[in-house]
Amino acid sequence: MIKYTRLFILFLLALSTVAVKAQTTATTSSPYSRYGLGDYSPSLLPQNDAMGGIGTAVNRISGYNNINPLNPASYGTINYTTIDAGIYSTIVNLSQTGQTGATNTNFRLSHITFAVPVTKHSALSFGLLPYSELGYNYKQTLSKGFGSGSPADTNAVNYLYSGSGSLSKAYLGYGVTIAKHLLIGANISYIFGNLSQSASTEVPNYNNNGFLSSKAQQSNSIRGLNYDYGIQYIFDFGELKHLTLGYSASANSTLSTTNTYLLTQYTFDSSGNPNIAADSLVNRQGAKSKIQLPQINHFGISFQTDGKFLVGADYTMSNWSALTIAGQNAGLKNSNTFNVGGQFTPDINALRSTWARTDYRLGFKYDDTYLNVNNTPIKTYAVTFGLGVPLAPNYGSFYKINFSAEIGKTGTLTNGLIKENFVNLHLGFTLNDKWFQRFKFD
Repeated sequence: MIKYTRLFILFLLALSTVAVKAQTTATTSSPYSRYGLGDYSPSLLPQNDAMGGIGTAVNRISGYNNINPLNPASYGTINYTTIDAGIYSTIVNLSQTGQTGATNTNFRLSHITFAVPVTKHSALSFGLLPYSELGYNYKQTLSKGFGSGSPADTNAVNYLYSGSGSLSKAYLGYGVTIAKHLLIGANISYIFGNLSQSASTEVPNYNNNGFLSSKAQQSNSIRGLNYDYGIQYIFDFGELKHLTLGYSASANSTLSTTNTYLLTQYTFDSSGNPNIAADSLVNRQGAKSKIQLPQINHFGISFQTDGKFLVGADYTMSNWSALTIAGQNAGLKNSNTFNVGGQFTPDINALRSTWARTDYRLGFKYDDTYLNVNNTPIKTYAVTFGLGVPLAPNYGSFYKINFSAEIGKTGTLTNGLIKENFVNLHLGFTLNDKWFQRFKFD
């Protein structure tokens, strides 16, 4: 147990370092993240991700205490001190008709979460999760007609777009079991982070004809509270078989943002490099405004035989069309997401075989996202799979390594759009232990 505990503490320290760095760097490479607040991240841990992203009607998994922030009602089943921490990596290949594809790899903190029993049928949970990510850098070159005569009529103009940053979610939640079958819970979360974007229009060949390039830069420092709440009801079909219905939601709360906006003009030198800005047309510092988040509703169902298998499905509808930033509608549409998945454990009592006690997970997800670009809805399809590998228990402590992979695509090549083929990898470590209790001796 001491060996595992030391390893886990080192893992947490390493993750904390990554977490601090992740607040200021982009960890995604998606041109579609430029819209709204970036790529939204559901509050899921690797064990849920591997099962297609189901979580609304999930609490314990294979007898292990499982922290599930997606539905805080699930905390009501936690009776061991539980720690879950992990890392995440993504590999994205971007392709566009007529363009050479590019592949990017990124790495970040996945989560650090804790849960502590308060009473026999309730628990407190807290931790740090990603909320959204912003990360893109691309260029469009178009032919424009400046001046008269050839080649001026076909002079190329470059449009450059870039963005970086992330929002994180620090939460504190409580869940309780009422009358054995009914679970309720809620989270209060503090969302914080910085998002920066820039857009440039460059005319590099026309400095001598009075044309200036321009660059618009803006950054938002975002802070504020958000609220999640949930409910689960469990139907027992014998001692080991259970059907669970679940609902959870994220409220349409308001965040505060401090905005900086800078619009400059510049020229290029003889070597084609940009000179220092010649003029600042707009320089607005510290403007205060509000962000109105959407209401997000999750519905779920699951059925499991304890220690043998679990299957489930989730449906999420999100009112992203209500997202406003500084009083302006973000131009998104409502999204609908379907998640289906489950896991199978060959023999949870096979003490001499780790692989027989391993959880084998598989799932599928479909997301009709909140984006409609060039009159084309952007959709995501993905297949997920993973493992939950138990380590040898020791003195009432239980450990499990959870790995998940998600292979899918976002977007399309039609209408001049970009298609993303991605592989997302999650690695987490779960600890169940009896802390904060008095030992009795005869």
